[in-house]
Parts: sequence; C-alpha cells; structure tokens
Amino acid sequence: MSTPSFDADVLVIGAGPAGVAAALMATSLNMKVLVVEADGVGGKLQTIGALENVSGNWTTGPQMAKALAGDLSRIEQTGRCSLVRSRAAGVRGHSDRAEVVLADSRVLTAQAVVVGTGVTAMTPADTDWISAAPSLSTPPLWRARPEQVGPRTYVLGGDRPLGTWLRAHPQSSATLHVLAPPTDDYKLAEVSGDDRVRVVPVSHVTVSQARPGAEFIVEVENRHGERSGYAATAVLSNLGNRPAALEGLKVDAGGYCPPEMQHLRIFIAGDLRSGRFQRISTAQGSGAEAALAYYYSTALERV
Repeated sequence: MSTPSFDADVLVIGAGPAGVAAALMATSLNMKVLVVEADGVGGKLQTIGALENVSGNWTTGPQMAKALAGDLSRIEQTGRCSLVRSRAAGVRGHSDRAEVVLADSRVLTAQAVVVGTGVTAMTPADTDWISAAPSLSTPPLWRARPEQVGPRTYVLGGDRPLGTWLRAHPQSSATLHVLAPPTDDYKLAEVSGDDRVRVVPVSHVTVSQARPGAEFIVEVENRHGERSGYAATAVLSNLGNRPAALEGLKVDAGGYCPPEMQHLRIFIAGDLRSGRFQRISTAQGSGAEAALAYYYSTALERV
C-alpha cells in the first residue's frame, strides 16, 4: 500500500496510549508507519501512580508504559514501523498528502497523520484564579511522596490526579487542603468520601513566599467575597491540563482539536479531542479508530 514518494502510509505523532494503539492497528493492516516521539514511550502514564479503570490488570501507569514500549518494539521488528525521536512542530493537510513539520525543520510526508499529542500540565500562570510570581515553585501533586505532605499542605486545584494520588498512597494519613475553583467542583465527587481531603471552595487565590525555603502565604477569596489567609509548609499544583495542539490544527474555544474540524487527511486521537474524554481507555480506542478510519477511507483505491 505504500507510496514510494512518501515517508510512510501513516505518520503517528505521540507515543502515548493513543499513538501506540494507532500504530498497532495500522501495522496490523499492513500499512507502513512512522511514530514521532520526542520523549519516552507511554507519555504521561509515567506520572500515574494507580490504575483502576483500565483493563489489562495494570496497577500503575509506569507498568503500562513499559508494556506499550514493548508493543512498539515488537512492531518495529516487523519492519512496518519506525520510531522517529524528534518533536513535531506542526501538521499540514493537502489534497494528495499530509505533512508533519519537525522542530528541526525536517518535513515528513504520508498519506495521513494521526495526532495523539494529548495534553500538558497547566501551571498557575495558565489560570485566571491564581496570582503568583512567575518564579514561585509549586511542584505537581503526583510527584509528592507521603512523607512530603504535612498538616499544612495546600493543593492548587481539584483535578482528577488528586484521586489517583490518594489511591496510590492508601496508607498515608496526610491531610490535603484543596483550593478548588467552581470549575473543579464536579471533579471532586470521586474523593468526597475520603477524610484526608479538605476542600476549600475559592474564587481567587494569591500565593507568595518571602524567600526560597520559607513558608508560603496563601490568601484566599471564597465564593462570597470573604478573604482568609493561611500559612502553608508546602503548596502543590493539581490544576489539570491544557491541549497540546500543534500548529496547523483547527482548535475550538477551549483549545481542543475536535476530529470533525480537521483536514480529511488529519485524524485526532486521545485526550487532544476533548476535555470530556481524558481517559486511557478512550484514548486507546480512538487511536485504533483513527487508523481504521483512514484505512477504510482508502478502501476503493485498493480494489
């Protein structure tokens, strides 16, 4: 099925659950695939301490990431898939081809592109409800060890990794004071029964620190306009994600890339599609579906 003038039949951007699933499906249909990945295979699986809603008897994200790396290595050995260690900067769709522009200005061509770049973690600077100096360090919650969490630890945001952290450390008795804007209320339902969580509903938060190593001052405005101040020994980020959209993709008001908005040769898979489907299982399914969608769109050409 390969066209000699192209680098591959399908270019897959990202080697997370969606990208690996797309590569597996495409190679099983005898298509030549190039997977573009700058970092490690598995993506943000490396940050997930506990898995409960993914089939396959996985217990941690790194365990599943190792298995995905094995899958990719296996199909590389068939000669139908190669891994390109580079960062994608943009995509372009044309009537006769799709292109991926790499950060080093190289251009790869194929019949189609599956984009599975997913999302990237937000920082306080990405929000409109947190004021903090750009130099202020707020490490992510998922990296925190139980012994680093004390009675005066404050967490910025109530995104779902909160529940993952609690499940990953069931023996920890640490109390997490979670500063949550209204947009996070629905996400906190899964931890509502955990007495280690103290939710502080807020409309705005200001975080400051006199000097590195000193205590943090957390000033909170609640949803009634009342202000309070707290001294914190640690402030951790749990703000959620923002789409990692590449140049050339069509984005919606939230920065996501709905598949139906894209060029006919560009397929979107995984978390990049929408904030509503940020789950490993749905990412894998969408990756396989994207490869199948391209395959069946060219069915008449193979007859």
